[in-house]
Amino acid sequence: MNEKQKILLVEDEDTLAIGLEFNLTEEGYEVVRAKDGKEALDIFEKTLFDLIILDIMLPFYDGFEIAAIVRNKFPQMPILMLTARTAAVDRIKGLEVGADDYLTKPFHLQELLLRVKGMLKRKNWYKELNDEQKIYTFGSNELNFETLECLHNGENFRLTPHESFLMKYLINNKNKIVSRKELLEKVWHLNPEVETRTVDIFIARLRKYFEDDPSAPKFIISIRSMGYKFVGE
Repeated sequence: MNEKQKILLVEDEDTLAIGLEFNLTEEGYEVVRAKDGKEALDIFEKTLFDLIILDIMLPFYDGFEIAAIVRNKFPQMPILMLTARTAAVDRIKGLEVGADDYLTKPFHLQELLLRVKGMLKRKNWYKELNDEQKIYTFGSNELNFETLECLHNGENFRLTPHESFLMKYLINNKNKIVSRKELLEKVWHLNPEVETRTVDIFIARLRKYFEDDPSAPKFIISIRSMGYKFVGE
């Protein structure tokens, strides 16, 4: 029998947390709940998890602080951030500190379950690299898909797993137009009818990492009304 995938749920709102814990357990996951930032970090130090669901507004340490700590220690740990804040700056900050994706409260349970399922699929992708090319270079960039470490003009940085998966998908479809719908389906495993700016935010992040001038990209280009295309050298 396969071992259950383990999720750390960090949420201080009891009603929401109890409902999420029940439904995730019903889906076959093992769920450990933390009610505040301090408890979350204590549990995280002692237990290995496959994914973290993380609220932003928490006592002691907020979700941004926890995400940064987790990402520094385990760069491939999938993090889904929950936020009651609708401002784009908060969503972007969550992605900057290491969250792979976010959901704005209130959200549909089915959407959360689909995102969790998709994020765990992407996590398994890293285990399947094996003999594939782990290092990819283009322009002044070098990307290591095993460690997620990158170079741009000699400067080091690290991608999140989700950013890496998106970049891998674009590279695998080099010189082909990839629609936003396709990215939502293949990278996020989401219904493309779901209204989300996640794709746009992630593309902007990748351009910031790999383009000399993100406002005039040479590698990750937009094709009007059609989608995006990766043009490597």
